[in-house]
Amino acid sequence: MIRLLAIDDEPLALQLLEVYIKKIPGLQLLATCTSPREAQPWLDQADALLVDINMPDINGMDFVRSLEDPPLVIFTTAYAEYAVDGFRVNAVDYLLKPFSFNEFLDSIKKLEDRLSMKRALDESKGNFLCFNTANHGLRIDTRRIRYIEGMGEYLKIHLDGEEAPVIVLYRMKNIAEELPQERFFRIHRSYIIALDRVLEARRNEVTLDDKTKLPVGESYRESWWEKMGRI
Repeated sequence: MIRLLAIDDEPLALQLLEVYIKKIPGLQLLATCTSPREAQPWLDQADALLVDINMPDINGMDFVRSLEDPPLVIFTTAYAEYAVDGFRVNAVDYLLKPFSFNEFLDSIKKLEDRLSMKRALDESKGNFLCFNTANHGLRIDTRRIRYIEGMGEYLKIHLDGEEAPVIVLYRMKNIAEELPQERFFRIHRSYIIALDRVLEARRNEVTLDDKTKLPVGESYRESWWEKMGRI
């Protein structure tokens, strides 16, 4: 059973979501709320949020960003300009009002996929990372990662056996927190490396076992050298 919490300041929009949810087996609507403040008591019980963006109390996007450990999110809004921001907070989907039942059903299928990947990730204790792309969910085995390169709002994830890196819309800070700390280290504002790929370590440069050379940022050198001293 997937437990949903719907948040929208328009009562008619909440009624439509309630009708759609009742048509799909395996879904439970915990509550319909007209503001994020009203939704607070239900957050810990929800597997996913259905959230409008433009609300008078607080912007739905800002509300999701404010949550320390948010449930999965499907945004429901009449404004297309927030779509990129939705992917930046790793939303499952972005439904533009008015949306049909079939469009809602497609979003729920994406949600089911993401929840399955999330459960698998929890069970594997850090061996996998899950991302949401425009078309599908993506699951990456962290044991295949050689290094990660930050490019503004995007990441290039360099993997064993792949000539081209995987590119995802994700923050460097977030992925640094999600990777197993005992196996990865951030050596630069733009680079995170897998420690078991290090061939040669210097104070200002790292050579990986495929001969890739990466710089160690000045502000990271002391912690990097200390880390090398403990290995």
